[in-house]
Amino acid sequence: MSRTITLLGATGSIGASTLDLVRRNRSEWQVEALTANCSAKELAVLAREFGAKVAVVGDESCLPDLREALAGSGVEAAGGPEALCYAAQRPVDMTVAAIVGCAGLAPTMAAVERGGTIALANKEALVSAGNVMISAVAKHGAILLPTDSEHNAIFQCLSGGKMEDVAKITLTASGGPFRTWDAAAINAATPEQAVAHPNWSMGAKISVDSATMMNKGLEYIEAHHLFPVGLDRLGIVVHPQSIIHSMVEFRDRSTLAQLGPSDMRVPIASCLAYPERMETPLEPLNLANIGELTFQAPNEDLFPATRIAREAIETGGASPAILNAANEIAVEAFLSGQIGFSRIAAVAEATLARYDAPSPSTLEDVLAIDSEARKRAAEALEHAPLV
Repeated sequence: MSRTITLLGATGSIGASTLDLVRRNRSEWQVEALTANCSAKELAVLAREFGAKVAVVGDESCLPDLREALAGSGVEAAGGPEALCYAAQRPVDMTVAAIVGCAGLAPTMAAVERGGTIALANKEALVSAGNVMISAVAKHGAILLPTDSEHNAIFQCLSGGKMEDVAKITLTASGGPFRTWDAAAINAATPEQAVAHPNWSMGAKISVDSATMMNKGLEYIEAHHLFPVGLDRLGIVVHPQSIIHSMVEFRDRSTLAQLGPSDMRVPIASCLAYPERMETPLEPLNLANIGELTFQAPNEDLFPATRIAREAIETGGASPAILNAANEIAVEAFLSGQIGFSRIAAVAEATLARYDAPSPSTLEDVLAIDSEARKRAAEALEHAPLV
């Protein structure tokens, strides 16, 4: 029997990888709903190809273009934030939550409140709204399947194991394009250099986060919510080859590692087929050709983002949401040439120092904290540009 699926964020990189797998297994999947921000024509093409019942654009101003592109197809077209939640609430076997940024929070929560199975690729759901989201998962009986390569690796390593037997969880990091650079070179790094990731093909924002190591800091926060073993049992190691995606050490000192190609279709396939396995079009690993796997401790003097993220989750409350919002503002400023690379983490840390807020208890609280943190970070840039 085929299974039903809704894809929130169909035109992004996670969406493209997901639909590639669905395309290769068409008899096994029936697409219920597809969403995008404003790529109306691309979304319409996908909705027609996969026979979606509903197509939604988050930006309601793009709805006329979507309706025109879907004319005569029988696909229902809708637009706006409420329509995204409408798509997320439709009963399906799996919802892939891949909308980037805080725009994905409400739709992801809508899928959780339906009690569905969610393949989670939206970082903000756990970085900014971790306690709120995890509480909702427990309340509504939803299932979260982590789709980030690192968290999916941990999830796979824990299969059949008990959380109380875990001695340590280690997230691996590529180290980004500046791993071997000195401080002077890092300070002078350009946006073009920062987005040129050595192992992964990703969007500009996440590529910059990888270069600063903030991506790994945010993943550390996510891991804390997904795998509650205690912060003292979470660690990060730099692994330039990006072959081992994470490791779990158990109390008997046995360590399990998940290895795979640097391709997001591997963790996505793990979620789509769970608890089974499915074929992917990727070449198998050839460890003899790879030759060696190396590891080193993160350099938090040159890349302080992991320290800042660790301190934010140790502080708890609103701090992770503030960090996430400030980092987004700082990355945008770097990509536009307003600040230098090394100032990205400095802006995030300064915003954390300047803004405190009560711990959020609802999604509305999280969004309010996010909005205010963005304003505080923008003010820091405006009043004292960090060039």
